[in-house]
Parts: sequence; structure tokens; C-alpha cells
Amino acid sequence: MKLSFSTKGWKNTTWQEFCNAAVECGFSGIEIHDINAPEFNDKNGPANIEMAAATVRHLIENKLCIPCIDSLCDIADLNNTEKNTAETISCIRYAKALKAPFVRIHAPKTQQDEQLEDQLVIDFLKTVIPTAEENNITLLMETAGVYSDTKKLSAILNTFACDNLAVLWDIHHTYRDAGERPDETVTNLGAYIKHVHFKDSCETQDGIQYCLIGEGTLPVDEIHAALRSLNYDGFISLEWDPEWMPDLQDSSVIFSHFVSHMSLYEQENKTMSHLYDNQTHTGKFVWKKEELIDATFSQVLDKMVEEFPDQYMFKFTTLDYTRTYAQFRDDVDEFCRVLISMGVKAGTHVTAWATNLPQWYIAFWAVTKIGAVLIPMNTAYKIHEAEYILRQSDTHTLIMIDGFKDSNYKEIIQELCPELAQLKPGEKLHCAKLPFLRNVITIGFRMKGCLEWEDAMARADLVSKDEVHRMAAAVDKHDVCNMQYTSGTTGFPKGVMLTHYNVVNDGKCIGDRMDISTADRMMIQVPMVHCFGMVLAMTASVTHGATMMPIPYFSPKSSLACINNERITVFHGVPTMFNLMFTHPDFAKTDFSYMRTGIMAGANCPPELMRKAAAEMNMKGILSVYGLTEASPGCTMGEINESLDDRVETVGKSFPYIECKTIDPATGEDCPDGANGEFVVRGYNVMKGYYKMPKATAEAIDKDGWLHSGDLCCRDERGYFKVTGRLKDMIIRGGENIYPREIEELILTNPKVHDVQVIGIPDPRFGEEIMACVILKKGESCTEEEMKKFVDAHMAKHKVPRYVHFMSDFPMNVAGKILKYKMREQAVERLKEMNELK
Repeated sequence: MKLSFSTKGWKNTTWQEFCNAAVECGFSGIEIHDINAPEFNDKNGPANIEMAAATVRHLIENKLCIPCIDSLCDIADLNNTEKNTAETISCIRYAKALKAPFVRIHAPKTQQDEQLEDQLVIDFLKTVIPTAEENNITLLMETAGVYSDTKKLSAILNTFACDNLAVLWDIHHTYRDAGERPDETVTNLGAYIKHVHFKDSCETQDGIQYCLIGEGTLPVDEIHAALRSLNYDGFISLEWDPEWMPDLQDSSVIFSHFVSHMSLYEQENKTMSHLYDNQTHTGKFVWKKEELIDATFSQVLDKMVEEFPDQYMFKFTTLDYTRTYAQFRDDVDEFCRVLISMGVKAGTHVTAWATNLPQWYIAFWAVTKIGAVLIPMNTAYKIHEAEYILRQSDTHTLIMIDGFKDSNYKEIIQELCPELAQLKPGEKLHCAKLPFLRNVITIGFRMKGCLEWEDAMARADLVSKDEVHRMAAAVDKHDVCNMQYTSGTTGFPKGVMLTHYNVVNDGKCIGDRMDISTADRMMIQVPMVHCFGMVLAMTASVTHGATMMPIPYFSPKSSLACINNERITVFHGVPTMFNLMFTHPDFAKTDFSYMRTGIMAGANCPPELMRKAAAEMNMKGILSVYGLTEASPGCTMGEINESLDDRVETVGKSFPYIECKTIDPATGEDCPDGANGEFVVRGYNVMKGYYKMPKATAEAIDKDGWLHSGDLCCRDERGYFKVTGRLKDMIIRGGENIYPREIEELILTNPKVHDVQVIGIPDPRFGEEIMACVILKKGESCTEEEMKKFVDAHMAKHKVPRYVHFMSDFPMNVAGKILKYKMREQAVERLKEMNELK
């Protein structure tokens, strides 16, 4: 905490006496009021231009500075415009000479016509801001007079969006004159606040009476909490006029009391920054385990920068991108300014269609910082799915690479948005098929009508850094930050709305149970387009200050090389990834000695495969997590200190502050321990709902707040859960959730098809494979390969059926309902007879 005092009111006090008092009482700065007063500007005064360099040296030697110079003029005084301009410009030049970063300006009088006063202030600022910019001095508008109403002041500042224009928060005036609580002020002004004036007071029958700090009725605790919420690191300056208390004229008493009182809050801040040791005492983490935190994503990153600024946050082993936590936040803030310049606001939907590239991570943290919503789009999607997601989500800005594997994103977007061909990059897009889409940013390639990433970054200069901080301060922990598209239980994919509170705390709890800390190096090979990557990997790492080493896309060779060369301690994967690594030629020469834990999830995880990872990859603390996207996603998980049997044979116990149970799907009654039932969950992790689908939301979350998973589970008497089956019809192939109806509706568009049913078939490699059971129209013929090619042309490769079986009819019950389970049984028997299924 940096403390200063203003020279206002202290008449007949020399500059040297001010300096002596500052040193003796423990201040870091002296704020000069009336720079033209004789004590400051006579022949030997500190502000005399000839003495300025000596003054600065003297201040540095005494560990002091001049944080602010106060101009005295009323900038809204119509009768003295030229004089006010000259005085302010003079103060700017004094500030430059004395190495003071700020000059205070104010409009203490209220005109009858407030609109006229606003215009006078705007005109005045237009006149003096160029001089401030030229001299690298920031003008501070004081929250006094009519501008003690900080919404009104913010409106003035926003018309300029200038880095050399900010705010001096005079707490007394906002609280007493405008009736604002401190949290209202910081919400309105955010990072505009660069300097603070502090004086205490109370209201009496005779009016306002000023008091020593802590002896009045200003809400001092709330004020400090408000400043902490901004991560405020500027000066807090005492204003005191000896005439306020004629019986107390001793400056040393007043100054010492202020410093002593403020030190109480300095100690409180230090206590709040307590760090915890991991179990082996090799690393640190910030927040106590098994407790929830009240923080948005940007506040989490700010906290990590505060505690571990030089810790590596990212190190890509296959790309040239390495950043500390502090450096990464700078990248994020720069891209925030780009997004704002392109019209992205709080609540705006931004879709990222890319692999695990640095730009994906920058986009996520920037989008969420300014209150917008990041939508990760599956990298395997083709035109059928991409159009649906972009349209259903009302995407405003798309960030994309040119393609991945057999999906050509460039061709897809050109087909969906032919209007791009006639658009000048940087202009707003108006697309008939995607009516909300306004911008497309490309990564690593150029396309007509789009801004390439580096070109987009040049727009950062159009927006001030203060605007980023102001928008970040307005974000609430319960605001939606992410929309994950999942097939859910019926129909096309649904946009699962997850909040900062949902995701931050779910990721933190996962990191807690893995004992992640600053000592960990996490390789991220799972894609960020799913919660597995975004929450279990990225969020779990960042909430614990770990270093992340992402792989742009999964490759067993790249992953094994990263483990070997970077001494990886943690990584996650679906069973298929583990199997491919085990069978790769480089596996035998990979050094796993630093490995300690990781998560196998995303599909049915065979216990024998988890045991193999524990033994052969040194992943002794291997864990499994059970959850679903609608639950952010984790609900249950083991802990690294538990027995290996419990960790591989079950999916662990409930997370803290989350209720999990099993119910009879027919009656809704709770199941006893040991009985199979539908898994339901209630708690902080449950989604806000499905985007634009209130009916589907109501079907998923019952009136008591329980989210129904559609999965069959069993809980033992100790509280450990096992997954035993699924009520819903979803197929999980290699960690990808695939809902049959989506494929069915596509196949039905084929003119040869009369009807189709899609089912899941057991598969030793991917967990499940897809079979399409097709009834052709009379007189039509079609081959298995022809049908596969039809699906492949419109959907992601992982949704293309491995098997196509042509049938004349489907098995049904007496009520005419198609019996998919019977079709599945028959298909399995048939494939076994053909030796196509082991």
C-alpha cells in the first residue's frame, strides 16, 4: 500500500518540513497542491525548473516521490477558459519535470445547465489532452462537484477512451455528495481510478464534520474491499486541513495516525495472500483446498500474476510461444482491446474454431475478461454442424484456423458467408445465413473479408487499456463465460451455458484433489474444445499456478517427446490416447520418472488400463473423474492419497459443496447404497441452462434443482460411485459424445433412405463404434461405402458410421416403439458370427 499526503491547507510549511514529515511518518509520496505557491516555486523551491532535477534526486534518496500535482482551476468555468487551459498545461510541464505521473483537474461548481457544463469540460479536455499525451502525463478528473456522480463522470471519460485521462477518486465526495457506496463507485469507474483522496467525516446537525481516519462514519472496510477488488496499486493520499480541528495542529500526530490506521489494512492484505504448500513441499498454491472461491477468470489470472508473476504459464514445445503469467496477461489485455474495437461487449458470443494454439488460449481469457462468452467449436466439424452451431449460438465473432484433418474451415465459411468476398477487412459483416456474425478473424492464413490475427492485433491501439479494466471490473462471477455444445439427451447439440463460478470452482476442486501446484508441468494433449481440456486441464492448472505445455493436436510421438524432454508431471487423456502412446515405438525410451498423476476420462476407462498407466508411466496418482458438460463437468473424483483400487475401480466421491445421489428412474425415489439408479447432481457446478432452449433446460433440471444425467450409477456405503450404464442413447466413441439422432436426421436427407436408426456397438479400441441401420425406399439400392461417403461429406469423421446395415424393418414392441436395445443385441451377434467383433 502506497501512502501520500496532500500539502493542501498546511500553510507556512516549508518543502523540507514536508519531506521530513513524510520520512518520519512512513509515507511514500507528497502530493503538491498549488504548485505556484511561494514555498514550491520561489528561487530555491522544489518546483523551480532549475531545481527540478535536484528535487527528484532528493526525493529518490529519501524513497519518496510526487504522485500527483493539483491544479486549482475550475475547468467548467466559462469565464476563465484561457486561464484554466494555461494553468493546466503549466501543471503538466511541472509534472514532467518532477517525474509526477498525474495532474489533478476538477470542476467543483455546478452550473444550472449540466449539459452545458459537460460540454465545457469536454471542450476543455480536447484542448489539453494533446499536451498531456505529448508529455506522457495522465490527467485525473476528480470525483467532486457534479462529477461526484461517477456514472456521469464515466460517460465523459468514455467519450475519449484515452490512456492519458483517468480519475482521482475523492471518497468523501462520492459517498457524502452523491450517496454512492464504494462498490458502486468501483463498478462505475473500474480501472479509471488511478489515485485516491481519503478523509473521514461524520454528519452532524451542523453539517459535515471531518474526523481522523477511522473515527468518522465513512465505510472504511468497504472502501478497502472496493480497492482490493480493483487490485488497486496506486497511492492513497490523505487530505487534511488543520482548520478542521483547531485543537489539533500537530501534523506529526495527524500523519502518524493515518499511517498507523492504514497499516491495519496492509496487514490484512498480507494475510489474504497466504500461500499453501503442496504435499511434498515442492510447490505452492493460493487457495485453501476443498473451499470455493469468489472469482471470475480474469480475477484468477490477476491473482496468479500477483503471486507468481515470473512463473511460466505456457510453454509450447512445438511452437514458438513461451509466456510467464505476467506476460500472458499482457497478451490477453492486448487482445481484449482488439475485441472491444470490433464491437465485442459483455454477453457477446465469440466462437473459437481452432486446435490447441496460443491464440485459442489468448482468445478464451480475453473474451471472458470483458464479460463476453467463448464458444469452442469442435475441430472435426464440417459444414452441416458448423452452420448449426454458428447460427444457433448467435455468434458475433468467429476466430478460426484454415482447417484440420479432413475439415476445410476456409471453404466452409466461404460457402456459408459468400458476402465475405465483397467485404473490406475490418468492416462489419452482414451474412444472410448467419445473421448475427459480424467479424471473422483468421489465424495463420488470409481470406477475403477477414482480418488475419496479426492485422487484428494492430487494432489494439484504438481502445484504451482502462476500458479493458473497466469492463473486467463489471463482470460478475455468475455471468456466463462459456457455452459448450453437447448432444445432451435429445436432438441436435445444445449450448450449455456455464458461468465463471461454475467453471473456476470445478477446475479448482479438480486441481485440489490432484494436489496441483507451482511445481507441476501439465502437458495438455486433450482438445480445448471439450470441458476435459478447458476445465480438467487448463482451469485446474491456472487456479494452482502450474505451467501448461499444450500440444496443438494429439500425436503420440509429440506427446511422448514432451513428457521426455520437459519432465512432465501431469497429463490427461481418453483411453484411446493412452493405448496409442503405449503402442508407439518411442514409448520404451520415454523418461516417465517425473510423472506423478493425471486423469483418464471421457469414455469407459478399463481398470486394467489405468493400472497399466500407473505402473508403466509412473502415474501412481492416476485418477478418474465422472461428470457431464452440464455440470461444468466434474461431479465425483478420487484423491491421489486414496488406494489405487478405489481410484481405478470407482469414479470417487462427490466434490465439496455438491450433492450427488442415485434415484430410481421410474419413481424418482432415492436408491439405497449398492443399487443401480440414475445419477443426479445439485450444486454450484450445475449449468445456468441450455441457450435458447428453456424446455430442454426444464427437462434436464427438475424443480428441486437436480440435474439428471441419464447415466446409471451405483454408490457404495463409503460414498464411492461406479458408472454401470446409460439410460440415454448417446454413443461415446474415443471420448467424443455422439448423439444418434443428429446422424439419423442427416441420413434421412439422403433421397434413397426411407428410415434409419443409429446405434452404438462395443469396440475394444474406441469403447464404442457407430452402426447405421438403414431402410431404403422401394426400388432404391445403395452400398455401405456410398452411405459412409454421404455422411463423411457433411459431418465430422468421428460421426461416420463404421458399420452400415441395410434392413427391411426394425424390431418394435406392441406399442410400435422401436427397440434399439434389441437391434444392438442382434447386430453384436451378427458381427461376432462374421468374426468382425471380438
